[in-house]
Amino acid sequence: MLSNKAKYGLKALIHLAKADDKCLAGDIATANNIPRKFLDAILVELRNAGILNSRKGKGGGYHLARPAEKITVGQIIRILDGPLAPIACASRTAYQRCADCPDEDACAIRDIMLDVRDSIALILDRTSIASLRNRGNRETQILR
Repeated sequence: MLSNKAKYGLKALIHLAKADDKCLAGDIATANNIPRKFLDAILVELRNAGILNSRKGKGGGYHLARPAEKITVGQIIRILDGPLAPIACASRTAYQRCADCPDEDACAIRDIMLDVRDSIALILDRTSIASLRNRGNRETQILR
């Protein structure tokens, strides 16, 4: 399940992708109904990961470190929430063998969770922050 941390991080990035210039954290928080202190911690984490640049003082604020087309939802979720796999033995980046599993190759649960991980990663790693700018209001969109 997507955490509030990742959800708010994605909302902040969509906000920045729509902006013409730098944005103040307070403005992002207010516009997206995100608790300010929580957002500050998320923005610092995204800055430390190289997703955002920031500048203090007059004329300062946050902006994307690279084009929104080059930042994927999968990258952001991995930065803020960790691996996409629903269980540790299906993870590519944080693999851990299950203590109670005598044979991973014969484990039907691991097998289906590998499929789940691959399907989730396929969608999230192909979806850019730029593409999210135009999503939403599904009821008013033409069926795709």
